[in-house]
This record gives sequence, structure tokens and C-alpha cells, in this order.
Amino acid sequence: MILITGANGVVGRQVMKLLSQKDMAVTAVSRGPGGEGVVDGDLFRPQWIEPALEGVEAIQISPRATGPGLEELLALAVKQGVRRAVLLSATTVEHPAGEERFAAQFKLAEDLVTRSGLEWTVLRLADFAANALAWAPQIEAGEVVRGAYGKAATSPVHETDIAMVAVQALRGSAHAGSVHTLTGPQSLDQYEKVRLIGAAVGRTLSFQEVPPELVRQGMLAQGLPEEVPARLLGSLADYADSPGPTTSTVEDLLGRPALSFADWARDNASAFTRRGTPRFA
Repeated sequence: MILITGANGVVGRQVMKLLSQKDMAVTAVSRGPGGEGVVDGDLFRPQWIEPALEGVEAIQISPRATGPGLEELLALAVKQGVRRAVLLSATTVEHPAGEERFAAQFKLAEDLVTRSGLEWTVLRLADFAANALAWAPQIEAGEVVRGAYGKAATSPVHETDIAMVAVQALRGSAHAGSVHTLTGPQSLDQYEKVRLIGAAVGRTLSFQEVPPELVRQGMLAQGLPEEVPARLLGSLADYADSPGPTTSTVEDLLGRPALSFADWARDNASAFTRRGTPRFA
């Protein structure tokens, strides 16, 4: 049995899909009502989950799903005989970008997992290609995407590649004690990302840079918590000065080239049309 925290997230859903294709028994943790194989509860206070850990061999951990409950969750996992943990972390632990407080949250999670007594694997993840779904309303409405720091460059990673590596680590001990930095194969700025989405949907799209404070105020006006624009704009500002990392780790581990942002845009083209429904939230 494998237990997935953050099962409703971009990576969690892909991992669930891949494990089900391999006929692996999976339990998903959800904050809201779920279906078969789903347990409901708040992992910030994880005492309730102990019975669900019985028979679990491996657990995938999303720090955003577990929050301050991670240390207790790990202790419960050890108590119930869980063997291994796979942590979804961030490249900012090793390659700082944005406000230090956000990288520190991932570093704390890494420290807790690596000291837990479980076999562990840490996946430090680059900018998700799926973050581009935030542009969908603008693309549905017109030909221009407006945002801050157009020259901010990252190597966005496809959630399928993350999930495939995670499944390898969850199913056996080959990755025990390893820290893998997973990125896409190519560094792209925001102008190029928007152009590639346009190519995928058969339209000529462009990116227009606007002042960061205007973006911040717009996000807050939508009701987003302060953390969201702070996390986004801090990272973009640094990536405009120095691009995020690019590694060959996905190709090294999977034995085939990492999926590109163009691949992701084609896979998710329907999310950027009025008739389409985003595949991921």
C-alpha cells in the first residue's frame, strides 16, 4: 500500500494515476469528501491518520499538505512500520530564489524527513509547467498575457516526469538516500512560454510586462492570500536576474528525454480555450 498526501495536487493526481495503472494499492489523503481509497482529514493535525497507516509501505509527502503536522506524521509512520518516504521539495533549497521564508519551509521538511528513521528520497522540483494555467483566463479573453518580470527564466518541469520519478522511488529502495533535482530540459522566459502556448492552441500570443506592484494588487483583489503574490513575485524577480537551474536528472532516471514545455502546452491546450476545462487546478 502507498499513501499519497496532497493527492488533489498537480503531482499527486499524476502519481495516483500511474500507480493505479500498475495495479498498486493506493490510499489518498484529502481534506474534503472523497471516493474509494480516500481518507479525509486535516494533516496539519495528523493524529487521526494512524489507523490508515497500517499496511502502508511508502508515503509521498507534500509539505503544503502536511504543514506543521509533518513531524508528527513521520513519527506515526515509523510507529506503524512504514518503510519509506518520498518528499516533494523545491529547487530553491539548493538554488535560492524569492523570499527566504519559503525555501526555509522546504528545508525544514527535508530535515524532518531525512532524520525520521524512514528510508527517504527528496525530489527538489523546479517551476511546474502547470503554473502556466494561471494565464488561462487571459488567454481565453485575448491575445496578450500581462504579468511581471517577462525575462524571468526557469526550466519548467512536466508533472508527468515528476510523477514517474516519484513512482520509482515509492515502489522500491533504489532511490533511498538520494536527493534529485528535477527540471525541464530547457530554460525559458515568460515571453517564450506564452509563445509556445500560442503554438499549441494555434494562435499568436504575446506576453506584456507590467509593474510587479500592479500584479500584486490584482492578485490580492481576487482574494488571494498575501503569500501567493509574495511567493510568485519574489521568485520571478530573482529569476529575471539569474535563471533557475537546468538538470539532466529526469533523463538520467527515466532513460528518455525530459518532457518539454511545448509538450506540456500541447497536452493541456484545451485548458486555454473557452470550450476547454483545465486538467489541473
